[in-house]
Amino acid sequence: MPPRVKTEKCDGCRAQKETLCVLICPGDLMVLDPASGKAYCRSERDCWDCMSCVKSCPHGAIETRLPYQLGYYPAKLIPLVGSNKISWTVMDIHGNVERFTFKTRNDD
Repeated sequence: MPPRVKTEKCDGCRAQKETLCVLICPGDLMVLDPASGKAYCRSERDCWDCMSCVKSCPHGAIETRLPYQLGYYPAKLIPLVGSNKISWTVMDIHGNVERFTFKTRNDD
């Protein structure tokens, strides 16, 4: 499913020259709307579902919903990126929440 931007949370990465989601998107699909100053996916059908934009957003303003084949609405998969780990919060259609944490770097 393509990313959805929560416009109430998105501030267009005001402190940056370019938004992080625009910089990180491997398909060059995330853009900033000049009128609203909010990010959006310019071609949802071309999105690869890599979740790079979701993981890079400092405000948690971008989310992806699990496709209906996996979870139906309102199932969610939410990443929290740390310096050497990533934690995934999975919420199913009944509101049950599970968290998984994985190392992303080997410092040994």
